[in-house]
Amino acid sequence: EVQLQASGGGSVQAGGSLRLSCTASGFTSDDYAIGWFRQGSGKYCEGVSWISVSDGTIHYANSVKGQFTISRDNAKNTVYLQMNSLKPEDTAVYYCAADRRKEIWASTTLWYYWGKGTLVTVSS
Repeated sequence: EVQLQASGGGSVQAGGSLRLSCTASGFTSDDYAIGWFRQGSGKYCEGVSWISVSDGTIHYANSVKGQFTISRDNAKNTVYLQMNSLKPEDTAVYYCAADRRKEIWASTTLWYYWGKGTLVTVSS
């Protein structure tokens, strides 16, 4: 059974940093991607970034390019999302998801496995 555990959320002031972690279990091979998504209050779910666990291919949403960095530690089955220069508009519940299907990695809602969210609150 695939499980995803997200952690690292918290409250920071604008300009601060947080690092989110997503640890995956239950996969028998590395042919999947981990994606980060966020949903602010009253907003649609937004795809933030994803990384292919097997070859490290990375994608960022335009809204976070240059601000967030995604990385992986395959030995720990963990993907990180380093978030710098945080702004109040980055406040959201952040979710990680996983899927083996390359054709859906660019989507927001079609990812198959989802972890519980972790709340990030950025105050001005």
